[in-house]
Amino acid sequence: MIRSLALAASLACAGTLFAQSQTKPDLARGRAIAQQLCAACHGADGNSPTGANPHLAGQIPEYLYRQLLGFKGQGSRKPERENAVMTGIVASLGDADLRDVAAYYAAQKPKPAVAREPELAALGQKIYRGGIIASGVPACAGCHGPTGAGIPSQYPRIAGQHPEYIEAQLKAFRAGARANDPNGMMRGAAARLTDREIRALAEYVAGLR
Repeated sequence: MIRSLALAASLACAGTLFAQSQTKPDLARGRAIAQQLCAACHGADGNSPTGANPHLAGQIPEYLYRQLLGFKGQGSRKPERENAVMTGIVASLGDADLRDVAAYYAAQKPKPAVAREPELAALGQKIYRGGIIASGVPACAGCHGPTGAGIPSQYPRIAGQHPEYIEAQLKAFRAGARANDPNGMMRGAAARLTDREIRALAEYVAGLR
């Protein structure tokens, strides 16, 4: 409980620091860093070429900044998000670099996507909009918005995201392998979802725009 509260506070603080920074993000520098370090996995314009890596185009900049910070270790403390590739990449980047990259990708235009399995998407729509009352799963739209656009500085954009990535993250939250969600919100919801319900949500979210 203490760790969850501390994490929530750190994430909120990160968003506040991003918003209150006296230095305006340098999009040109962000683009240069993105092309050099990020494009192979996330695309030069933030539209990832593979489902294993998330789309970053149009993402809320405060969220991107927080996630990048989460991959960095703090002295002897382990990163909040454990990923050897990302930790290695952000290790060489300073705070201004992270802000610039986040702002650059946030300014890019996401490419629309479509759901590939209509039956699963229909189930996903019901869960996304109304939750699952019987098992206590809240509606995803409450935090991520009816169109999946997210809420600036609080909850990320998930519309059009790779279904493979959404499925992997929901399963990671369910297993506790990913634990950087404030107050365990995502872990609590994902713990009540079956594999099929997770796939359905991922499929529906992929077609949101």
